[in-house]
Amino acid sequence: MQLNGKTILLTGGTDGIGRELAAQLKAKGAVVIVTGRTAERIAAAQAAGFETISADLSNAAGVDAVLAAVKGRDIDILINNAGVGSDHDFREAAPDLGDNDRCIFLNVNAPVHLIANMMDGLKARPEAMIVNTTSGLALAPRAGGPIYCATKAALRSYTLALREQLKGTRIHVLEVLPPVVETKMTAGRTSKKMSPQDCAAEMVCAMEADANEANVGMVKFLRVVYSISPALARRIMIGF
Repeated sequence: MQLNGKTILLTGGTDGIGRELAAQLKAKGAVVIVTGRTAERIAAAQAAGFETISADLSNAAGVDAVLAAVKGRDIDILINNAGVGSDHDFREAAPDLGDNDRCIFLNVNAPVHLIANMMDGLKARPEAMIVNTTSGLALAPRAGGPIYCATKAALRSYTLALREQLKGTRIHVLEVLPPVVETKMTAGRTSKKMSPQDCAAEMVCAMEADANEANVGMVKFLRVVYSISPALARRIMIGF
């Protein structure tokens, strides 16, 4: 897809991968509308020349705020990038189920609701794209993050089915599977991490190439292992 001149709605676009993605898409000539929930980061995005929407997508009110803000706008590309982790490890402590529910809503319900409510508008564009950011952990989970892994696996399954449903339409569906990336969400992780800039660059290339699936960084290796032996991939990742 030619990105120049496209209008893009990017959730979670004020920090981490999203912030870098917004900058690279803008450099390609796209008009990028970003969502965020922190006043300081929203102000920084505005200062950088982005249109912003303040919304917490871990609840229905946040989704409604985004939909209201873009009502009547011609959106060419919807990027469901916002994501959050949630502790759920009985080896360490009892889980906070309320926090788990917010994670599930943000990572699964919010993308589904945005897609469903924006579908007619996307179908009306000359060409359109839906980009869902999942994770390498959608292929094989790790024991310490079952809620996050489950949400990304759910979004992956949804994306695969959605792509089949939209065959023959002008909407292209891309799934992006990043590795561990250097963001605030992974601050406590000691494993090797990919930079947000490099991750965003691979995402942009996949969008321009109209790829169906973008295995980013080390996920390329995991995808090969998974294609040979899903059981081996699971053994590798479960203790990651």
